Amino acid sequence: MKKRKGNSPEVREFIRKHSDLFWYLRQDAKENISHEVLVEFILNYGNEKTIKELFDLLGVKYVAGIFRKQTARGKRINYFPEIRQYFNMYFDRHAPSNTH
Repeated sequence: MKKRKGNSPEVREFIRKHSDLFWYLRQDAKENISHEVLVEFILNYGNEKTIKELFDLLGVKYVAGIFRKQTARGKRINYFPEIRQYFNMYFDRHAPSNTH
């Protein structure tokens, strides 16, 4: 995954729209969060509509890649167990990993 210098205007607007989900961040830092933080918080705390917006904005495969990387790193995983289980099954069906 490539590191990004800043979020696109569309991503910044999405973050502003759902600012309440990032309650622990200073207001001036919210728009600059990484896609990794964005994915984690939307999948953990967002509703169906918000998650669909995230998929439309970033793409299901890209979000799945971030999720898989985050959940493959060992014991320290920040997803709720039921969220992790659900999205493991969801991405296996809708964004399967490259099997080659």
